[in-house]
Amino acid sequence: MNLKQITHDVIAVAKEVREFIATESAVFNKDAIEHKGLNDLVSYVDKESETRLIKGLKKVLPEAGVMAEEGIGNDLSKEYCWVIDPLDGTTNFTHGLPVFAISIALVKGKEILVGVVLEVNRNECFYAWKDGGAWCNEKPIHVSPIAKLGDSLLATGFPYYEFEKLPKYLEILKEFMKVTHGLRRMGAAAVDLCYVACGRFEGFFEYNLKPWDIMAGILIVREAGGVVTDFSGNEPDYSGSETIAACAMHKEMQEVIEQHWK
Repeated sequence: MNLKQITHDVIAVAKEVREFIATESAVFNKDAIEHKGLNDLVSYVDKESETRLIKGLKKVLPEAGVMAEEGIGNDLSKEYCWVIDPLDGTTNFTHGLPVFAISIALVKGKEILVGVVLEVNRNECFYAWKDGGAWCNEKPIHVSPIAKLGDSLLATGFPYYEFEKLPKYLEILKEFMKVTHGLRRMGAAAVDLCYVACGRFEGFFEYNLKPWDIMAGILIVREAGGVVTDFSGNEPDYSGSETIAACAMHKEMQEVIEQHWK
């Protein structure tokens, strides 16, 4: 399997769908917002983007199954599987905030082979294939050289359901506010992970995500020289339940999180 070629084929599919999302973003009406659950938004743009992505990806690797956020054509029985978020940052999109992206990963079991994240507004395409390094718009990227938590800028996300863990999370935020250059909340985990990969953030952490939020970004971070674990410092289970991604100060960051998360 030529993972480099597959990656570039995936990028081509993502770029076509990006044009659709960008066009709809300019005319989107909030009346078109639908609710999947508490604070969990979706729109016709998510659904149509997913349909177009699946159609394009089936041509790239016809034998692969699909795990997609909006549930179109999900088939996890195959050896290979596309893990797709057609519009990561839907809340941003529906409110006109310019941070949202397409995220696509190709996995074999729990092995991530390809990751592509295309940020729509800046038109930045972050991508990686296993053992091929990490890239953005055809230029290699690397995580930040910062090695101390005190010199870092971190990204996170806020829970929008299952608030019982919120007190512990707020304690973590308070600690990081005291000892870092600051915290940012972009509202799109796939973008956060890619910003760690290219050194804009030193670290990112969040809980209660989903596989399609993180799979592509995890590979991109790792191929850029970063470390990804759960909150205990172990290999993540890729469910999205706990994710830390960081550069060389990962251990220091992880220890702060674990201390308050127990």
